Amino acid sequence: MASDHDESDAELEENYYTFLNLPRDATAEQINTAYRKQSRIYHPDKHLDPESKTKAELMFNRTKRAYEVLSDPHQRAIYDSVGEKGLRTEGWEIVHRTKTPAEIREEYERLAQAAAERRLQQRTNPRGNITINVNATEIFAPYDDTEMPRVEIGSMSIAQSIEAPITRKDMIIMSGNLYSSNGNGSGGFMVAGRRLLNKGWLEVCAGAGNGFLLGLKGGRTLTQKLTLNGGTNLNFRDQGVIPAVFSTLAVQLDKHTVGSLTLNAGPQSSMSTQIDHSKEEYSLSSSFVIGTPHIYFGLSYTRKLMENEMKLKLAAKVGTFGFMGEYGVEKKVSKYSSVTATVSIGVPSGVILRFKILRSNQSYVFPIHLSEEIVPAAVFYASVTPVIAWFLIKKTVMDPMEAERKSIEVERTKRQNEQRLTAKRQEASAAVHLMQRTYNRIMTEELERTGLIVTRAVYGCTMDGSNQFKPEQSLDVTIPIQCLVKDGTLQLYESSKSDLPGFYDPSIGDEKILRIEYTYQNQFKVINIKDNEGLRLPLPG
Repeated sequence: MASDHDESDAELEENYYTFLNLPRDATAEQINTAYRKQSRIYHPDKHLDPESKTKAELMFNRTKRAYEVLSDPHQRAIYDSVGEKGLRTEGWEIVHRTKTPAEIREEYERLAQAAAERRLQQRTNPRGNITINVNATEIFAPYDDTEMPRVEIGSMSIAQSIEAPITRKDMIIMSGNLYSSNGNGSGGFMVAGRRLLNKGWLEVCAGAGNGFLLGLKGGRTLTQKLTLNGGTNLNFRDQGVIPAVFSTLAVQLDKHTVGSLTLNAGPQSSMSTQIDHSKEEYSLSSSFVIGTPHIYFGLSYTRKLMENEMKLKLAAKVGTFGFMGEYGVEKKVSKYSSVTATVSIGVPSGVILRFKILRSNQSYVFPIHLSEEIVPAAVFYASVTPVIAWFLIKKTVMDPMEAERKSIEVERTKRQNEQRLTAKRQEASAAVHLMQRTYNRIMTEELERTGLIVTRAVYGCTMDGSNQFKPEQSLDVTIPIQCLVKDGTLQLYESSKSDLPGFYDPSIGDEKILRIEYTYQNQFKVINIKDNEGLRLPLPG
């Protein structure tokens, strides 16, 4: 299975907070204090022999870089929002320095997308959809009880398009579709040329299928909150030319709400208005459509469970056609893939179970018509079947594939960062060498006050079912931990310890612990903490 992760995602990033041993909400005074403390250890002027001075320059440069980022509110906001990669993205010089973290993340995504678009100028962007409609109504309403119920494919449609950039402003779009139902088929093909303008875009298209088609589309940003899209088509058929006109006016009502008004004039004329309200936790959408052949009102609600990478959906629609209610769930299974299962109950549609698989820009939809009427058994099985299927597939297929993917990702990360890991090991060795005088001073002070004395500290992976560390996947960090002790107190924060001075990651992708053996007021104690767990010694009580 191909990984869904970009090569850049495997790159190890610096944690400036951990390197300075600071919390994420550190004040300017805490940042200055941490910088001065490490400068006293690593400043090249404090080391005379050439070898130590070279190592000190390496560690002091890292210290200075961490301080430069965290002491500058603008750089710190970018780093907090999108990480170190955000600081390497071109275009930040034009970003206003008072933007909120959420606005900075949006700006980063915009700049990253623009950079990606520049890299993909000569590549196509395929989009596609395959829909297979399944008729399974005989399961719950059999024509003949003596025969097995028949499950048939009622119709199938395939649509595909590619975008071929010619210049930074010009693009060719080619699309096609096929449809088959009950032995009858149709299809179409279209070629369009799109040009980006100063505040909008313009597109000319020509196609063939159900007659020859010519079209003109365009869009423009009128104000900061107002956009207008529209166009016209001419469909040349045997009975004559059929014109169509369409337009959409969208307005930003507030920070989280967008309203739109759409007009369509043609074979099926309609006027619709829609309001979309979206926040981080949920989204709400309402629509009202007046047209031919139906008039209806629709309302939908989506609850976003970000920690579970899941969305719960509810929708209802009522009008001259009847009514329809829908509920479902969407689950993200990888960076670019998701699966959706929804159940539709309505009159006259009956009960429909719909599966959708989204893989990047390709979607596969399987509507299964279970009943032409609202049958309780059909509703029950439509609701239960996706849940059972999900757990079976997850346990037997997805979990093993995910474990394999993670293993491949870890190996890829190791290969991609091999040189950097080697440098990190050298930096850790250099840091420990430079800490020796500080370590001796702190040990003397703690011995005099019978304070916190670290007798042994180890960081790494333990053997399965044992408290013993794996020698090849662990390292002694006694000196780095003792050097973090101040006035009889050790404070570690909730982040991976691998970025602390004198540390490195001995086994990327595996769970690690930090074990500290210490004495405090002549009492010996041992404590184990997880890699991302915080700690304050001595323990209370």
